[in-house]
Amino acid sequence: MQITGRNKIKGKVIKTKSGQVAAEVEMDAGNGIKISGLITKCSLDELNIKEGDEVTALIKATSVMFIKE
Repeated sequence: MQITGRNKIKGKVIKTKSGQVAAEVEMDAGNGIKISGLITKCSLDELNIKEGDEVTALIKATSVMFIKE
């Protein structure tokens, strides 16, 4: 499969939390970096994503925000 997204980060699923419609997936990308995202529950089930799985996060953002405290 080819895809135009370039922000691909590999990691291991460390947590999933499924609701009736949406699911949250949290992955460990290494070096203390954790990424979480929302997907549909249907996608979670169809891809059979579970803790311990190796996955790739594909990030496409239309805006970037920074905060400095």
